[in-house]
Amino acid sequence: MPELPEVETTIRGLKPIVGSTILNIKIHTPKLRFFIPKNILSMKQFKIINIKRRAKYIFIILENNYSIVIHLGMSGKLRLINVIEFKKAKHDHFILRTNKDHFLVFNDTRRFGFVDCEKTKIIQKRKYIMNLGKEALSRSLNDKYLFSKIRKSKVPIKQILLNQRIIAGIGNIYANEILFNAKISPLEKGKDLNLGKCKQIVFSTKKILKKAINAGGSTLRDYVAIDGTLGNFQRNFKVYGRAGDKILGKTIRKIVQYGRATYYCPELQKKINN
Repeated sequence: MPELPEVETTIRGLKPIVGSTILNIKIHTPKLRFFIPKNILSMKQFKIINIKRRAKYIFIILENNYSIVIHLGMSGKLRLINVIEFKKAKHDHFILRTNKDHFLVFNDTRRFGFVDCEKTKIIQKRKYIMNLGKEALSRSLNDKYLFSKIRKSKVPIKQILLNQRIIAGIGNIYANEILFNAKISPLEKGKDLNLGKCKQIVFSTKKILKKAINAGGSTLRDYVAIDGTLGNFQRNFKVYGRAGDKILGKTIRKIVQYGRATYYCPELQKKINN
């Protein structure tokens, strides 16, 4: 599933269409996770004035005070293709054409992603936006905030990092890498982590996510950047997907937490209360 670094990489790749006008929109699959709003077809002839990210959501902001919001789901990807080179592919569900000879194509094999369209002020009040916690890369995500959210929690810290209501943007891959970088066990309960440990987690969160963005994200199965290139951060994984490998002479283990694979090194990420 594309996480914050992949979505941020996508946002940066979309910058060439900022300032362009929408010429046409075609919906080839009306229902993905949800039905694509029919009002999106009336967005043609309006200019794209900005493209932003909120957590894992892509906002295409238009001059008429509307926004088109795209969530990539589990396997979704956006491609920006020159009109001359465009050839419709299987699972191309939504295609937007600009006056600068670009097709913006949303492709999603598993159809867990979605496309929304409404006035920006209304979009900001959608539950999927209103329920989000602090942005993982924002200044407002700090040790005091995290400590205040987890100090009474009996939930393991790995699961807390995946809770979008607390920190927005972190998925399973990066939660593993963040906790290894912070040298904190994924089994540690929130209530057992002091302010100092929270500071380590926040520092590692920003460090790992920024490194991943600079590497163009991670490509494991479906993710590719806007231009079709693969992400490279998977080459830098310290623990994710490396069960049985050695790191600093210690063995990486795989366990399952809440139905998700967790990779960590028990000897380097020791629990506080063993």
